[in-house]
Amino acid sequence: MALTQTMTTSFKAELPQAVHNLLTDTIQMALYTSDATLDASTTTYAFTANEVVAAGYTAGGVVLTGATINTANNVAYISFDNPVFNAALTARGALIYNVTAGGKSIAVLDFGADKISNATFTVTFPANTSNSAVLRIA
Repeated sequence: MALTQTMTTSFKAELPQAVHNLLTDTIQMALYTSDATLDASTTTYAFTANEVVAAGYTAGGVVLTGATINTANNVAYISFDNPVFNAALTARGALIYNVTAGGKSIAVLDFGADKISNATFTVTFPANTSNSAVLRIA
């Protein structure tokens, strides 16, 4: 496995530079196979041979909608609506990235094992709380 779940280091550095506006920018999620190499050092989305290839799946993935930003317990936390991919596919992880900012990476998700769908693949984000939201900045 070469996927490491993390908020990318470049995203952390770009936040105080106002590179990302998660409420107004186009944020996408691309799916990857277990052969992908994605971790904290991933700086941008780039289609690779290890992005999922399947009928109904478009390279680059889907747009994330419903962004919400909240704060509690000295944590800023961000979540999105659960993305749906209308395709039969197998994915091990994902990259969340900012299309508006030239494909700059935000976070790598590791699903823990290959996940398989026969028709529709839905990524279910954790509860939108300061302890579990998909993106948390403490």
